[in-house]
Amino acid sequence: MLKAANPSRLETVSVARRRDTGEEMKITPRYPKRTKTRLEFLQDVRTAHETNNFASLQRFYMRTFDSFAELCALFKMNPNQSEARQEDPDLNMDLLYTVQDALKDMPSVMSKTVLKSIINSLLEKNKLIHDKDDVRSLFILVQSPVFASQSTFTVFAHLMNHIVSLSTKDHQLLVNWLKILEKEMFRQIIGNILQFISVQQFPTLGSANSRTQWWTATATKTLALLNAANNAMIPALVVYTEFYNSALDHIDLMQEYFNWQNPHKAENFSFCQYPFILSIIAKRYILTKDSEQQMILTARKSIVDKMVIRSQVPQIDLFFLNIHVRRSHLVTDSLNEIAYKQRDLKKKLKVYFVGEPGLDMGGLTKEWFLLLIREIFDPGYGMFVYHPHSRCYWFTYEQDAYNLREYNLIGVLMGLAVYNSIILDLHFPSICYRKLLSPPVVPPANTVKVGLVQSPTVEDLAEIVPDVARGLQSLVSYEGNVEEDMGLTFQVSLEEYGKMKTFKLKKNGENIAVTNENRQEYVDLYLNWILNKSIYARFKAFYLGFHSVCASNALIMLRPEEVEMLVCGTNNLDFFELRKVTEYDGYTPGELYIE
Repeated sequence: MLKAANPSRLETVSVARRRDTGEEMKITPRYPKRTKTRLEFLQDVRTAHETNNFASLQRFYMRTFDSFAELCALFKMNPNQSEARQEDPDLNMDLLYTVQDALKDMPSVMSKTVLKSIINSLLEKNKLIHDKDDVRSLFILVQSPVFASQSTFTVFAHLMNHIVSLSTKDHQLLVNWLKILEKEMFRQIIGNILQFISVQQFPTLGSANSRTQWWTATATKTLALLNAANNAMIPALVVYTEFYNSALDHIDLMQEYFNWQNPHKAENFSFCQYPFILSIIAKRYILTKDSEQQMILTARKSIVDKMVIRSQVPQIDLFFLNIHVRRSHLVTDSLNEIAYKQRDLKKKLKVYFVGEPGLDMGGLTKEWFLLLIREIFDPGYGMFVYHPHSRCYWFTYEQDAYNLREYNLIGVLMGLAVYNSIILDLHFPSICYRKLLSPPVVPPANTVKVGLVQSPTVEDLAEIVPDVARGLQSLVSYEGNVEEDMGLTFQVSLEEYGKMKTFKLKKNGENIAVTNENRQEYVDLYLNWILNKSIYARFKAFYLGFHSVCASNALIMLRPEEVEMLVCGTNNLDFFELRKVTEYDGYTPGELYIE
């Protein structure tokens, strides 16, 4: 009989011999039977606190966390079950949460006991009975509250290294299991890992050494699994900003960006590989610096061309994208200037109003943006439709592709705004920014379609026309006879500028009735028509205009919500913070008019 090196450990493999042949046979052993219930454990905790005697609990924690086998014996619903379901780890989660949470209110010696036992379990070399129980055990251990303390980071690093070393299939299994966690536990794990990474970036004097250089990469890769789980949930369990690590705003971000852009030259990993961890401040900084570098390169090329090709002394204007417009012909002049100066779009922007004295120190540029957007978005211009219920604009549904130059101009304006760090007063739904990043880099082949959202949803449509979205939801859930009661065909009818327009969703759609059987197809075609197909030519011009300026790999790091924030700023105003920095002239903070 083979036993673990530690006699107190679980026996893992038994060997017997057949009486007739003498052949050895492996007998699959069972995990030890652990029957403690949640109520029994809570009673033990109450007794320990009342008597101030934690010896029994200490033995419980020491045994439970001492090996992966013991963890599975206590928390696994059926310890001897060999299967591992994708959607559920088959653990007693109520008992697990209770055991983990109870540690927070116990003497520090209990956390030390758990930590020592976790070390033993990670060092355990004996193979578990069931292959997936190691994944279950790591799933249990990463939830431990002991890793909130910096003194445990060495053990935490090795635990995360075990997680990172799992196979791709086991990573997917772990991601699926992370989705079932309660929000507070999910947040706790994220917080522990973010704190771990922050401490590694700014170690105390003498604490940094070459043996811990792998810690940051391992922790970030572990955090990526939680981010994947969060992204897979609808709605997400936590807001994406909870993965931001604001401490990284203060590292050498451009070196991180360089390492990411030049992997063959970089010896270390880059946070840019995992952009979910970088805050919008960090991403804005990278995008701005990348823009500045491209501006400098573009201006330098213009100067060299002037000096070498034409043997002329370069003018200061070569450093800028100079836009000259007349107020009376604002759109036309802007279109002509941008079309003529395509090669200069990545230079610093300066605007001049013809016939008006003034030096653009930023104010004229902002005024140009404001006036141009106001004119183009005017209903009389016929490019965008304002939807009062959602208070946002969307593209017109006309089938004839006209005004493409103007749509391209709006895209260029958005790109110039991001490039020059200017906030615009635009009101597009969030799907617009998803389409702008589909894909985030313009593909080289013109045959590849751009600006398309795969499988748009009713929720996407609700951001534009919520009443229509509610109608589609009612259609899908309707329990009566759809064909007889609603009389719909595969067409879409929409009101635009006071006129009702009807379009076919498929060939011969006016003669195809919507039934209970094909109503989901109708909804899918309806969504795709409104959000993709009907506006494709216009949005493509808009997309190409934006990317003609913002042709930066830094865009790959951005979420659609972050692009919207770069273009429009944030809609969340913190009046408490505003009050802290407000200066009063002739008034005091406590006066009635101020409050």
